[in-house]
Amino acid sequence: MDAILETKGLRKSYRLGKEDVPVLHGIDFRLGRGEYGAIMGPSGSGKSTLLNILGCLDRATGGQYLVEGRLVSAFSESELADLRARSIGFAFQSFQLLPRLTLSENVELPLQYLGIPRKERRRRVAEIMERLGLGQRGRHLPMEVSGGQRQRAAIARALVKKPALLLADEPTGNLDSTTTAEVLDLFRQLHEEGNTILLITHEHDVAVRAQRRWKIFDGLMEEMA
Repeated sequence: MDAILETKGLRKSYRLGKEDVPVLHGIDFRLGRGEYGAIMGPSGSGKSTLLNILGCLDRATGGQYLVEGRLVSAFSESELADLRARSIGFAFQSFQLLPRLTLSENVELPLQYLGIPRKERRRRVAEIMERLGLGQRGRHLPMEVSGGQRQRAAIARALVKKPALLLADEPTGNLDSTTTAEVLDLFRQLHEEGNTILLITHEHDVAVRAQRRWKIFDGLMEEMA
């Protein structure tokens, strides 16, 4: 199976005064195309640092990181921005929907950045909104719908550009148990439809839904049975 993401000896440290403080200590990780993975770890484990590197929001200090076989360290800043825009869809715990835009307008934003013509943008938005159960909510503002519907809109925004990878950062962290179950059912459906998903969480009940699971602790990671 082709790898969407692959790291080899990935390391990350931060400069604190005159010292380098190591955070990631040589991460070997591979996620295949079409797989559904979850990385679980407590606060301070290196989970957020790894997420930022996998999402091409930060660069590693050492080792290798490849996205669809391409070595990320060789990319310029503009090439990294283009990789994020085209290949990675982000869904965040806080949704990050613009409050003055309707749900449909929020979902459409990534397509505007990619320069996709308006007619095609509207077609894609209508299709993904209907698919995620938001067909009747497109004209509503984020604060006019439930938390679960806001998270669905955030996922729709991530998927509308048809990325190689959906990267979800604590996507159920702000949701009640019933809505959490609905969102996790949605991830299962998306995976069954062939989407590649990597979910970051500190909750075992969320991670166990994934096809493959890893645990990160003190900057080291291992796959769980």
